[in-house]
Amino acid sequence: MSKEFDLTGKVCVVTGGGRGIGRAMAEALGRHGGFVVLVGRTHATLEDAAAAIGDQSMVQVADVSQEPDVLALREVILARCGHIDVLVNNAGVNPIFRGIDRTSLEDWQNIIDVNLTGVFLCCKHLGGAMGAGGSVINVSSVAGHGGLPRSVPYCASKGGVEMLTKALALDWAKRGVRVNTLAPGWVDTELTHGLLEHDVHGKRLLDRTPLGRFATPRDMAGGVVFLASDASAFMTGACLVIDGGWGAE
Repeated sequence: MSKEFDLTGKVCVVTGGGRGIGRAMAEALGRHGGFVVLVGRTHATLEDAAAAIGDQSMVQVADVSQEPDVLALREVILARCGHIDVLVNNAGVNPIFRGIDRTSLEDWQNIIDVNLTGVFLCCKHLGGAMGAGGSVINVSSVAGHGGLPRSVPYCASKGGVEMLTKALALDWAKRGVRVNTLAPGWVDTELTHGLLEHDVHGKRLLDRTPLGRFATPRDMAGGVVFLASDASAFMTGACLVIDGGWGAE
């Protein structure tokens, strides 16, 4: 293993780590030597992911949109591990694909609470506990760079994550803590599979992707290891886009 990508001794927290992109990222961090803290709302999926990683992992149930949960999470991690080195803010909810006229305040608030407020709370309380050399990775989306039809709350939340990242990178640069985003394109997961397999909508999205396929969760693994490791030591306030060429047009 290249020294630049070695995460041995680093405590890596992954929210939404029980399935999909989060699980693939967590497994990659574990393969590169990190001790992985898997965070999510469903204990069974977290335990299943932890079993795949092995002894270099632990699970903690928490709702990142709730400040008491995030504060309790920080205390548990620091009590067991003593420090936090990498934070992957991956927990999020998907677009609901409704026009704004059919989007309720409750719909809006739920997406903003998880996708944006959850990132804020985890950065404040978990990232705030980091020392020099720490790396925060906020998972955004191609929807943070361009609009998607009938997805106003989701696009607003991911655009907010992009700007939160840039502002926080400036604030924390002197602490030696880096803050970046990773922006996936369309990834085939349990939550998106129905859409991506749809005869009309799935074909439209596939035709719009220059590489001619949808990503797998594992396609995000290399990017998160890069951002977590010393290989990206001079990178902060930036966005690593892994979208199969979606944004090139």
